[in-house]
Amino acid sequence: MKTALITGASGAIGAETGRALARAGYAIALHYHKNKETAEDLMRELGALPPVGNADFPPRGGGHNGGRPALCVQANLADGAEVARMIATVEERLGTVSVLVNNAGVALPQALFTDCDAADYDRVFDVNVRGAMLVSRAVIPAMVRRGQGAIVNISSVFGVTGGSCEVIYSASKAAVIGFTKALAKELAPAGITVNCVAPGFVPSAMNAHLASEDVETIRLETPLQRLGTPADIAQAVAYLARAPFVTGQVLGVDGGAGI
Repeated sequence: MKTALITGASGAIGAETGRALARAGYAIALHYHKNKETAEDLMRELGALPPVGNADFPPRGGGHNGGRPALCVQANLADGAEVARMIATVEERLGTVSVLVNNAGVALPQALFTDCDAADYDRVFDVNVRGAMLVSRAVIPAMVRRGQGAIVNISSVFGVTGGSCEVIYSASKAAVIGFTKALAKELAPAGITVNCVAPGFVPSAMNAHLASEDVETIRLETPLQRLGTPADIAQAVAYLARAPFVTGQVLGVDGGAGI
């Protein structure tokens, strides 16, 4: 059984991605930073799913309760030492990472760029860009040794189109796209795919501060006339995780908002 590591798995998109990949037969490592209780609830949920494929898969040192193998791991992704510790724990308990989903991300409240400061920039780029790079760097050597692996990065429609009053967030998500395309070229000879999902608006804790009328405006401006769901994004991630002839791509899952 292959192992998938999902960063930011305590959030809505990360959690649904964990469910989708567990249903596809992966052992799941669920990263969280602060929301331990939510991550552990998801681990128990995955552990209760009926086993698939190799039902006798034994995670080293435990890690699940009889259903799908699952494990919670904590780390500050901007800290290289914590990332290294996290990867070592995953490899010890579930084996080497075959699929990495760089999903962890943060955003700022909407504000003019001139009202943001260096601390805002550091906070967003530390998680959205530095974190994705550090975790990817930690899992790539084992993928190269095996000659296979998949990395799926989560960007945003704003990383493609830019967003007014979302300049720092947009810039960070554009950086994720550039990282995806360059890394895909570098790792292709090793048989490793690197792709990116660029979600449109998905109601979540990250955007819960928006007024209901603003959310309705977003819905009406989306060509498909609906908001995204975590399942929409998770389905795209699951596809890219198992698409051996797709690499360096940015898949917009945005209801047409990026057209």
